[in-house]
Amino acid sequence: MNELAHSLLVAFSLMLVIEGILPFLYPQRWRRLVVQMAQISNANMRVLGLLSMLLGLALLWLVR
Repeated sequence: MNELAHSLLVAFSLMLVIEGILPFLYPQRWRRLVVQMAQISNANMRVLGLLSMLLGLALLWLVR
């Protein structure tokens, strides 16, 4: 496996671990959050997604 594929697999694995922490520790709060997120408009959800991606890219740039 080349270095890029390995790095992507590691990053994806860490994302799954981090994403699973809240539902594991606080399942009731997680359910309420999912219900609240379902009520957010598509435009606002896209803005949140864009901000999340930009923050991730900025952190990646700082680390590298």
